[in-house]
Amino acid sequence: MKPTLATAVLTASAGLLLAGCTGVTIPAEKTARAHADRIGQLLRPADASPPLPRLSATSGADDYLRYALLKHPAVLAAYYDWRASVEEITPARSLPDPKLTLQADISNTLMSFMPGLMFDLMEKDKLSAMGREAAAASEVSFRAYVATVLRTAAEVRQAWIELAYVDEALRLRQTSLDAVEQSVAVASTEYTTGRGMPTLERQVLFLNQAVQLRATLAALDDRRTAARTRFKSALGLTPDETDPPWPQLPLAATTLPSESEVWAIAARVNPELASMRAMVDMTVAAAEVAANTGTPDVSLGLEADLQAVPVMLRPSGSVTLPVWRDKLAATIAAAQARRGAAAARLNAEQLNLAAEIAQMFYMVHEADRMIASIDTAGLPNLERSLASSEAAYQSGMNGPGMIAETHVMAAAMRLERLEALRQRETAATDLLLTIAAVAPADTALLAHAAPAAP
Repeated sequence: MKPTLATAVLTASAGLLLAGCTGVTIPAEKTARAHADRIGQLLRPADASPPLPRLSATSGADDYLRYALLKHPAVLAAYYDWRASVEEITPARSLPDPKLTLQADISNTLMSFMPGLMFDLMEKDKLSAMGREAAAASEVSFRAYVATVLRTAAEVRQAWIELAYVDEALRLRQTSLDAVEQSVAVASTEYTTGRGMPTLERQVLFLNQAVQLRATLAALDDRRTAARTRFKSALGLTPDETDPPWPQLPLAATTLPSESEVWAIAARVNPELASMRAMVDMTVAAAEVAANTGTPDVSLGLEADLQAVPVMLRPSGSVTLPVWRDKLAATIAAAQARRGAAAARLNAEQLNLAAEIAQMFYMVHEADRMIASIDTAGLPNLERSLASSEAAYQSGMNGPGMIAETHVMAAAMRLERLEALRQRETAATDLLLTIAAVAPADTALLAHAAPAAP
């Protein structure tokens, strides 16, 4: 072989490497990449911030939820983590990079000069198993992303519940204060005119109630400030950004599926269970990779001595010898143990979820009973008492103070009902989170259809 021909062979090989090669894409990689691309077009279209829904005083709960899911950095961070895990499938299923080698023999002069190439080769099944393990890891990251989306939506809902509660509590307390101040004015008039000698004690009582209510209103006002800050943060807005239009949504009871229906749905779509299942799949793929550790790997190389005339080619090769049977057995046993641990954690999570669902339904039912008691007995009885007080006042049998006291009692009972409703909706949000129903059903960011199992 002439020197020019050998040089041409090496130059062509180096050029091929520099031009770049593409490996064989596995099906799970194609599916995961296409899935991540679809979500990326919504979260980062053209690598820029997505268009956000326009919020107004008439915006509904779903509008605020969509805004938060597109705006909140936690969702974007979870997406990028998932995206990174998808990109890691490619190096996992690819052959190791070829190596340029260089060897020379030097005495008084350069005796030989041998550039070359070295390739590390693996069995196809071994590479496929490594790719499937990486694809299973990307599925775990995808499930973590879905869980982040749902938790973000749940936090928006919880913040809105708190804000709606505080706004209504302020209104009820202000109603009570107005009634008490009216009672103070009536008691003061009666005492001044001498119509009621024992009204000084009543006047002092009303004054004390007014002081307490003003302090409660001040505390509620501070609580509303904190609730608005929490709501703004849940939307993904920083403190220095403009405040959003505060929601004008009344606090109302959410219709929930039955306990058996919730458990059946949660068993299929609960984000934590889905993450556990993905981890089981990942350990199954890892066990498959471990089972292939006994397969030898091959390295092939070729060097050309450019100093020799004629040019001398020196092929080389090596094969790994996985002869340490105890090492191979331990590697496989460790992978199988991790698979068993993942399966056991999945079962433990199912037990915990069943207990949590039962506890949340208890809180919902307890709040429902309290609300029903107030609606069917407490408030109707106070309305009858108020009608009786007004009739007695009109007939001259009683003063107007009793009417104001009844109004205060009714406002306090409505506040108890509001507190029960707040607790119910807090538990209901947790229940909706367990069945992945806390975000708008039509949001494409949730994409419950996971990539095909590797």
